[in-house]
Amino acid sequence: MVLDTVMTTLHVLVGALWVGSVVFVAGVVLPAATGGALDAAPLETIADRLVYFSRGASVVMLLTGGHLAGTGYTVASLTGSARGHLVLAMLGLWFVFTALVEIGRGRLVDGLREKRVRAPASAATGVFRAAAGVGALLLVDAGLLSSGIVLY
Repeated sequence: MVLDTVMTTLHVLVGALWVGSVVFVAGVVLPAATGGALDAAPLETIADRLVYFSRGASVVMLLTGGHLAGTGYTVASLTGSARGHLVLAMLGLWFVFTALVEIGRGRLVDGLREKRVRAPASAATGVFRAAAGVGALLLVDAGLLSSGIVLY
């Protein structure tokens, strides 16, 4: 019981911080860079830290989510219930979220290494906005799971 509580808390906390950091980059950092308020070096540092955090968060989410799914569901309940479908949808959304962060960082850093800022920031903005949208869907999914509204 205590282990499940710790895993749930860690899962929700890391997930919220991860989504929040991507939303911050999409909504604050990249628009500032596109407007010329950031230089290449600090923007590259932000992109690198975001992707390192994203990779670490992916591992934490996989381990904690795997534990929670393994102790709370069977294969039949994952594939045959509404709650199971929400868990599987969350897994798929996490993969898409992770991929979008990696793609966005790649688009951003490629141009930053050439000491350009506005064009790479503009190129990465759409990908990070898409990631932020997927992150919002993840949080809605988590809310539905934690609310208990969806029982079967």
